[in-house]
Amino acid sequence: MNVGPGQQPGAAPGGRPGQMTAVMRAMAVATGPKVLRIGLVQAGRVIEERIIKQRTTVTVGTNEKCTFVIASSLVPPMFKLFELVGNDYYVNFIDGMTGRVALASGITDLNTLKGQAKKAGNVYQVKLTEEARGKVVVGDTTFLFQFVAPPPVQPRPQLPLAVKGGVASQIDWNLTIIAAFSFLLHFGVVGAMYSDWMDPVVSDDLNLASLVDMMKNIPPPPVTPTEEPNTNPTTDATAKAATPTKTSSGGGKGTSGATGRSSAAGSVGDKQAAAMSAQAEQMQLQMLAALNGGSSVQGALNRSDIPAVDLSQAAASSAGAGRGSGDLKLGSGGAPVQGGGKGGGLGGIGGGTGGQAAAGAGSERVVKGPTGSAQTGPATATVPISDADRVVAGLRNRFRKCYQDGLNSDPNMSGKVLISAKVAPNGEVQSANIASNSGLSPGVASCIARVVKNAQFSAPGGGGSTLNIPVTFVQQK
Repeated sequence: MNVGPGQQPGAAPGGRPGQMTAVMRAMAVATGPKVLRIGLVQAGRVIEERIIKQRTTVTVGTNEKCTFVIASSLVPPMFKLFELVGNDYYVNFIDGMTGRVALASGITDLNTLKGQAKKAGNVYQVKLTEEARGKVVVGDTTFLFQFVAPPPVQPRPQLPLAVKGGVASQIDWNLTIIAAFSFLLHFGVVGAMYSDWMDPVVSDDLNLASLVDMMKNIPPPPVTPTEEPNTNPTTDATAKAATPTKTSSGGGKGTSGATGRSSAAGSVGDKQAAAMSAQAEQMQLQMLAALNGGSSVQGALNRSDIPAVDLSQAAASSAGAGRGSGDLKLGSGGAPVQGGGKGGGLGGIGGGTGGQAAAGAGSERVVKGPTGSAQTGPATATVPISDADRVVAGLRNRFRKCYQDGLNSDPNMSGKVLISAKVAPNGEVQSANIASNSGLSPGVASCIARVVKNAQFSAPGGGGSTLNIPVTFVQQK
């Protein structure tokens, strides 16, 4: 290094000797206890090197939570190789582990250190100082260690100000201004369309007056006169007979008035006409039933089981049928015909045998196929499943549906099937196979296996499980 006159080596240019430069001031001075630096060597090559920045216990083994994961049967799954007790590190080793450690007293082999080491169970512990270094061999893996000063804390990387920029520099102002004017224009047009300043002025007084005028102009409903029923027809008839006959000019009027009164007296109410029409239809049905049941009636007449009926009683009956343009009419003083073979109807003539014969003709009977029943036995599992019996019981209706479909093709089918289902750790059924089948068709057994495949169980304890489900099918008589 070229040094100017009167300037000492290490002095800053243009400054006094011994003055710290900006770079020297930026470097953080390492303080505090030293930390472990560990290297992992396998087959003569350094596989991994790590500085334990936080003073903590270093573990090795096959467990994934260890600091260094190695495949060795010499140590347990998690072995504390460098244990932190208080503020001091201890190296732990067991029989079968070799190595050397450089202490203040000199370089010593691990077998030699067993005499002066602290023993806890089958583990030997040797206290390490910050000047100690060495190696520990665990099977095919060698750990090199030493204590070094902690590395300086690296500042977080930051972008320069020229690259950072602000939010304003990322906005396209031309597009933003165009979009703002477009929004103002569109929303202004929509607001003008839905505003009420263009609507006509509405006067409440004018609307109320027009409503009152409209209510006044509504015509009143027509009055329907009600006719009082004639409670004493005998007195009216006597009064009519006692009235003298008028002149020929008034005779026409009297005749027309009498005709109107007679038609009013002979008219029948709506309810009574509907009842008479229903009775007429019932009489027609009874007549058709009597005609259709000819075989039964003829057999009864041939056997002389029914005595002869005197038709004079039917002729003397008060029931009658009028012939005219209207529905069924009543005779003078007659009553409506009663259905069902009672009163003066046709059903009462001949003892009502025709209606009974028709009742047995043309009857239908619904024929049902055989029905099946599904019975599930206790389910056995390699790994217990908490809700296995409850879920299998809930599948019983689906099992019966599969069996019922099979009975439609083979009414005599019955038997037992054993389903072996593999349940995943999450409770889903991975596969459902037919372990045994006796008496059932392959289609029914496959249907039951599909039902089990779609089931959902609780998670088995400790992983997956194999579930055996016996199902028995019998016919219901």
